[in-house]
Amino acid sequence: MTDTVRLAYGDTGLDLAVDPAITTVVVPAHHPPVESPRACLLAALRDPVAGPPLRARVRPGQTVAISACDGTRPQPREHMIPAILEELDGIVRLDDVVVLVATGTHRGNTDAELRAMFGDDVVDSVRIVNHDARERDSLAWVGRLGDDVPVWLNRTWLDADVRITTGFVEPHFFAGFSGGPKLVAPGLAALETVLTLHDARRIGHPRATWGVLDGNPVHDDIRSIAAATGVTFALDVILNRDKEIVAAFGGDLDPMHRAAVRTARAVAMRPVPDRFDVVVTTNSGYPLDQNLYQAVKGMSAAHKVAKPGATIVCAAECRDGFPDHGSYRDVLASAGSPRQLLADISARDTTVPDQWQVQIQAKIQSDCRVVMHTSYLSDADLAAAHLTQTDDIAGTVAEVVRGVGPRARVCVLPEGPLTIPYVDGEH
Repeated sequence: MTDTVRLAYGDTGLDLAVDPAITTVVVPAHHPPVESPRACLLAALRDPVAGPPLRARVRPGQTVAISACDGTRPQPREHMIPAILEELDGIVRLDDVVVLVATGTHRGNTDAELRAMFGDDVVDSVRIVNHDARERDSLAWVGRLGDDVPVWLNRTWLDADVRITTGFVEPHFFAGFSGGPKLVAPGLAALETVLTLHDARRIGHPRATWGVLDGNPVHDDIRSIAAATGVTFALDVILNRDKEIVAAFGGDLDPMHRAAVRTARAVAMRPVPDRFDVVVTTNSGYPLDQNLYQAVKGMSAAHKVAKPGATIVCAAECRDGFPDHGSYRDVLASAGSPRQLLADISARDTTVPDQWQVQIQAKIQSDCRVVMHTSYLSDADLAAAHLTQTDDIAGTVAEVVRGVGPRARVCVLPEGPLTIPYVDGEH
């Protein structure tokens, strides 16, 4: 007897047959979407968690910069940005508003992508700028903040009279949770700043993990940068598995983000009784699974409940490849094994681009066997990253179960890092 589990994969999904007698399926608690995204967002802007409403913080003639997630994140920008513009109507001119796409170190989004992300009305009415962490002329020096982080931030952001962050909150594999201060740094930071925030020491810290804010060296520094440089108003949402808004939070950055985190923790983190011999995971479908770099998050979620030596099967479409830009692929291929990669990273005095993702991936692959299911990466591509590929996920799971024997246990994370499992009593 088998059950069918729908895996989030690309735009279409995949069906996986599982044996219910030995399989634990971990999914987000179902939360219906709000009836009206516009009404929900306007309520968050008008009745914030902390501090005055947005309109009370803005004066006529001021310039406004709005930070928003890039195309690798399923933020409902098409609802959030219009709600802010509606609330600012009659106070500031649209010519004085700029939307900054907080790319971090990712590539900028094309015009077609921006229109899909924000909608034609927003693209045609306000200026939208892709942040570029490598374009020195677009960055301004702020100083050394947090734990001696050299901070350069987007000059347009710093020059604005009013700075508004917009994002969504979910568990993050080394920053604790997304949203909030991450829309300042790393989102709008220089490459040098991001590399320091994500260096081997910080990433290797035991509290740099899913669901941990305080005492997490990555998030502590991110929070310090945002606090020191100033955010006028922050707006975050919580999404369900269908990437629909279930709650919105606005106001002063830190109390707003902590309120959103409390809800996100209840929605997206689930206890399990023990670790598993095989864990099947995804990277939550498109756009989150568009490259291998992002798919490390799905692997990391599975790693939380995998036994030492277990098999992790990660289904991620990877239509954007590794991706080709950046150094991620080259760094992965720079050593003969994941263990050697970890040793090389630990021996470096400085960090390099994409090292943080490689460091986490190397740790996972040192502990577990990782098998990918992709549609755009070849077996040879994956071999360079010390990975193997399967075109039959169920067959791979069955092979592991036979090898382990009658005590074998399987876990499936059909939504990948949208639900973070943890062993009960360990979190």
